[in-house]
Amino acid sequence: MYAYLKGTLASCTPTQAIIDVAGVGYALHISLHTYEKISKSKEAQLFTYLWVKDDALTLFGFAEAEEKAIFELMITVSGVGPNIARTVLSTLSPAEVVGAISTGNVPLLKSVKGIGAKTAQRMVLELQDKVLKDSNGSIQNMPAAQQHKEEAISALTMLGFARNAAEKALANVIKENAGEDLSVEKLIKLTLKAI
Repeated sequence: MYAYLKGTLASCTPTQAIIDVAGVGYALHISLHTYEKISKSKEAQLFTYLWVKDDALTLFGFAEAEEKAIFELMITVSGVGPNIARTVLSTLSPAEVVGAISTGNVPLLKSVKGIGAKTAQRMVLELQDKVLKDSNGSIQNMPAAQQHKEEAISALTMLGFARNAAEKALANVIKENAGEDLSVEKLIKLTLKAI
């Protein structure tokens, strides 16, 4: 819904920032990583993620697009909600999270409050192929094929299909069209026919 918010930093604590955008104050839940980046600024731009639940709408803010990207990946793992993902990013930097996942460093992930051994292992298993690390330790974009797949699954779930069913049908479509460079639109159309 919101890609980012840019405005005056009206208030900033280690867990929340309030940004005044044209007279409207937006309260965003932030990590310590983001707090360290913006706390001494008068103006701020935060990339946003809107978490929708039956009883609440919660806005999360990130100083860097990379932090938001790893947050979004983490919350796809069963047992890792937005608050746990924020705790991970308050304990470890985005580069450390990516490094831990890509190298299978379960003990480092387990050192974060709220992350048990099984959840840490699940994070490594489910996210290891989705994160890439360059020599500077920064997060790179996913390969185009993987990104297309993620976008197609997201679109299908927004259309009301169960994630598991969408993933299975999409996997079959990709297998049947191996070697072809399919766009997101083509993947969605072929998967809709297959479901």
